[in-house]
Amino acid sequence: MAGIGELREGPLHAALKAHLAVPGDALEVRVDGYVIDLRRADGELVEVQTGSFSPLGPKLDALLDAHRIRIVHPVPAQRRVVRVDADGQVVSARRSPARGRALHVFDRLVSFPSLLGHPHLTVEVLLCAEDHVRAPEPVRGRRRTRDPGERRLVEVLERVELRGPEDAGALLGDDVAREPCTTRELANALGCPIVLAQRTAYCLRALGVLEDAGNRGRAPLHRRAKTAAVTR
Repeated sequence: MAGIGELREGPLHAALKAHLAVPGDALEVRVDGYVIDLRRADGELVEVQTGSFSPLGPKLDALLDAHRIRIVHPVPAQRRVVRVDADGQVVSARRSPARGRALHVFDRLVSFPSLLGHPHLTVEVLLCAEDHVRAPEPVRGRRRTRDPGERRLVEVLERVELRGPEDAGALLGDDVAREPCTTRELANALGCPIVLAQRTAYCLRALGVLEDAGNRGRAPLHRRAKTAAVTR
């Protein structure tokens, strides 16, 4: 019989829980009324979050002051798009040019960036090789074409641990935003889409890593904070 919460989880979520679990850990346990993916023998609570962090908000509000919590978030650093027929047989497979980076965690951390400064919270980014398994042809709806498919874990390539503002700031590299820069200039320096740069700047300003540096025309400017961010 499937455990609490297992019936609705996808294959990537299930594979990551199995990958993370070590002897002494307990899977799918209730803590203060909330179901937790994994409880370590030392008491740390581990939540695997493959999508938005926002659903974790109530759980963190209720548990974080009394428990150490680790959010584990997978980012597809390597991705293969695999199309299968109705019988599950592979029709085609191709490498995707998209390459995820640890920086993409800011797409998710934007839900509650300041919480990364909490002494009980750790965010762990797993850079993964994944297969995205899809139907032979996209599902065509009345208004748009949609085929989200399933994410399946192939391998964990690297782990990046964020335990506070300093670790988050390190994702910028050493030289970025030493001088005032616009969000577009930040995107160019990081080699990322401007939307990700906007979310990165928002998170790092909330954490005290970046600060307001005025405006250039109508564009707000960001720079590294003159005073060090508070760390643990």
